[in-house]
Amino acid sequence: MDARYSIRWAAEHGLPRLVFLALRGRNDPLARLMSGDEGYDDPYSLIDQLRGDGGVRVTRAGYAAFDYEVCREILRDRRFGVRHPIDPAVPTLLRRYAERVVLPPNPIEAPSMFALDPPDHGRLRKPVASAFTPRAVARLGDRVREVTTKLLDAMATRESVDLMADFAAQVPIVVIAEIMGFPVADRQHFLKWGSDVAPLLDVGISWRTHRRAMAATEAIRDHLAVHIEKLRREPGEDIFSLLVSTSDLTTTELMATANVLMGAGFETTMNLIGNAVPLLLSHPDQLDLLRAEPERWPLAIEELLRFDPSIQMTARRVLEPVEFDGGGPLEPGQSVIVSLAGANRDPVKFPDPHRFDVTRVNAREHLSFGTGVHGCIGASLTRLEVLHALPALFERFPDIRLDGEPTRRRLSTLRGYSHMPVRLKS
Repeated sequence: MDARYSIRWAAEHGLPRLVFLALRGRNDPLARLMSGDEGYDDPYSLIDQLRGDGGVRVTRAGYAAFDYEVCREILRDRRFGVRHPIDPAVPTLLRRYAERVVLPPNPIEAPSMFALDPPDHGRLRKPVASAFTPRAVARLGDRVREVTTKLLDAMATRESVDLMADFAAQVPIVVIAEIMGFPVADRQHFLKWGSDVAPLLDVGISWRTHRRAMAATEAIRDHLAVHIEKLRREPGEDIFSLLVSTSDLTTTELMATANVLMGAGFETTMNLIGNAVPLLLSHPDQLDLLRAEPERWPLAIEELLRFDPSIQMTARRVLEPVEFDGGGPLEPGQSVIVSLAGANRDPVKFPDPHRFDVTRVNAREHLSFGTGVHGCIGASLTRLEVLHALPALFERFPDIRLDGEPTRRRLSTLRGYSHMPVRLKS
């Protein structure tokens, strides 16, 4: 592996990691939210401490927004752009060396559309967006039902399973692999690689975690290079083949786009299914209502997204001077953490926000998919997959229950479980 990756880690994660560790020792709630067991297990208590009186909260660990209207405005305001991976506060010499290190294509590095502002963002997003409109995604409904039924049939032969490995991860990986034109044999590779790459969305990860992520991005790059060349010679009928054959994107841009599609089409669905199961099981009155009135499921999915979102936060960089009530002026170059989870539990927008209520009339106004030009491109696909997967799971296994304590992933940006033992039959 390229030894220069250590320079990038030091600038991008190593220094922030030291800051977070020091501030956690001083009981800074934002540092505790961004790293450590509290932020992984119960971020919502820390968010309540941080919410304050509105506006942008200023702490020793940085700037952050938790109120719905402020978060929404930041995500839609052109005075904010995507966050640069290396903070401007990093010493100049280290930053200069680190910026020379070219990383393999990954979701947070240009030319990923996640890491680009308009107009470059639009150039990469436009060729993909038409394939993920609600109407286009709806055509995948029969295939999603077929995949879900097949997985449930396989689970029915056993008394207990790991719900994450055997169901929550399998529904989206089968669908996204077919969208990408990957053969069946590739699915498990991408499950492993995706798990290793996911920590890159956090700030302050360890060197060991970063090294594992870099190894995975290299493996994905090499695999995609071969795959893209194959599709150029022999295009299939899948969505990615169409993108390869009709767009003017370079190979590197296609690789970056593939990373985005795999993340958007996989992580959110897997984590949402996983987060939903223990939540519904711990609220039997809500689950009974859905069983009695299954037409409520679409709104219930929105409440699940609001209550415990798969993506907890994002970040934006100030491009022009801006000032919000409740905080000092923000100057160009400064970064602001935008807490999607905090916005979703803003009591001004969602009364009694810590109550899980599948009948909440404005649940769909959550910010779990972001908003503005960087709104999640896979939102419609996630809704479709979960709307088939969850009702089918609870209908097929009415006695399903947890069979031990689920294991949370040790991530602050992506919220989900790595393992969830469940017993399917009484």
